[in-house]
Formats: sequence, C-alpha cells, structure tokens
Amino acid sequence: MTDQISEARGNGRDGAVLAWILYILSIPNANLLALVGLVVAYACRGSATGLAAQHIEAQISLFWSVFWITIGLWGLIAVSAVASILLIGIPFLILFGLLLLLVTIWFTVKSVLGLLALLNDRPA
Repeated sequence: MTDQISEARGNGRDGAVLAWILYILSIPNANLLALVGLVVAYACRGSATGLAAQHIEAQISLFWSVFWITIGLWGLIAVSAVASILLIGIPFLILFGLLLLLVTIWFTVKSVLGLLALLNDRPA
C-alpha cells in the first residue's frame, strides 16, 4: 500500500520539498538560497516522476519568470535614478521600487502555496 502511495507521489518528492523550502528561505538572505533551490530543482528534474516532476517544473518556471521580471524592474529603477537628477524620475523610482517589493512578496507567497500543495499531494 505504501509503495502505491509513494509511486503516486512520484520520485523526487524530497528534492521538490527542499527546493520549495529554499525558495521560501531565500528572502532573508538576498535571494541566494533561491539559486541553490534552482540547482536542486534542476538536479532532481531528470529523476522526478508524477506530482514531484510537476512541482519541479513549476519551481523552475517560477524562478525564471521572477528573474526576468526583476531584471526588467532593476533596469527601470536605474533609468528612474538617472532621471531623478531632473526630479522627474522620483515618482517612477518609488513606483518601480514598490513593484520590486510586490514581486518579492509574490515569489514568497507562490513558494509557500507550492510547498503546501506538494505536502497535500496537489499540483502546484
């Protein structure tokens, strides 16, 4: 019976749980653990099956989407910082900073929901 439950969950579940936890813990340490979580997800990607494989794909997709959004926002912040010399960039600097904060909060909430879904044997 436990073998059937184990097969239904899929191999690689521990790696998927570890990657979600690293994503969640990445906030206090300037997102360095998110990179470690990405490495864990890529390492477990080939051997994962079933639900774990779906969560690992969701983790990889989440990381890269947040990465590119963050790069874009930092570019906009840089342009706004230069424009703030003329005092026209200050509102945009504040706006893009708040958007960066919202992306960080969204990443954390999505990671917590993903971990809870995995622990409850639901797709991400």
